[in-house]
Amino acid sequence: MRYAFHTLDVFTRRIFGGNPLAVLPDARGLTGTRMQAIAREFNLSETVFVLPATQPAHARRLRIFTPAAELPFAGHPTIGAAWLLAALGAIPLEEPVTTIRFEEGVGPVTVEVTVENGQPIFARLTAAQLPVRGPAPPEPARLAELLALAVEDLDDGDWRPEAWSCGVPFLCVPLRDRAALARAKLRLDHWEATLAGYWAPQVYPFCRDPDDPALFHVRMFAPALGVAEDPATGAAAAAFAGYLARRAGDVTGPLRWMLIQGVDMGRPSALAVDADLVAGQPRAVRVGGTAVQVAAGELEAPEETQDG
Repeated sequence: MRYAFHTLDVFTRRIFGGNPLAVLPDARGLTGTRMQAIAREFNLSETVFVLPATQPAHARRLRIFTPAAELPFAGHPTIGAAWLLAALGAIPLEEPVTTIRFEEGVGPVTVEVTVENGQPIFARLTAAQLPVRGPAPPEPARLAELLALAVEDLDDGDWRPEAWSCGVPFLCVPLRDRAALARAKLRLDHWEATLAGYWAPQVYPFCRDPDDPALFHVRMFAPALGVAEDPATGAAAAAFAGYLARRAGDVTGPLRWMLIQGVDMGRPSALAVDADLVAGQPRAVRVGGTAVQVAAGELEAPEETQDG
């Protein structure tokens, strides 16, 4: 059976930037096993399979796969799927904003698509789960070693490693400056000894921008998911909002940040993150960005009985 697919670059305005994504806009008839095989074939950080929703209030159901595993939630597939369905006219559009609700493994995920002249120009998801903090991470010296850095390259004070999750857990590792972030390389032997069995095996090093307190430079390594390095990671950005909110103090009101990722891979990405806080606690977290369509085609996959 033949299936249409599209590829997009997400969290960018230009082709060959951002995070590549494959989308199958009608994946009916594919089993999870076959979806995993197709994701390995594309070998992108994620491939998203669009299915009919199970509830009338929802637009579609999404299943998201890395080359190695299925994810309950991921940002750039959610943004990319919404963008593509809007661009194809597969979902009725209203200007200036169309609201789309997807069924994902973490629960319903709402995406607001800004529409202009019948086309999407920006998309922003609201995380289905609020950020939760994980268990204490390994010692800083061990984290520095697995990133091929000296312990002096880590930030200090209140900016210390912490694990956070909005459905997929990430270990946030603050580094002292942009140069240290650029030098970081994941050493698989140290990762296997230090983080392979940890609550948050995905590594998310970052540094603060010296001139803009709302700007952060980030990277993401996920060997357990078959992703050596990711150019843009929406799920990590949502989790990172929990880390940042904890350092904002007893604040009530909105906070906004911009994350720059993928620069050291030659695929610069921009992720807009905002959170609504009440007494320092996040009550809503949103991640947004743009996308551009790159390619379209068909792939051949033997028909199988869907596994739900």
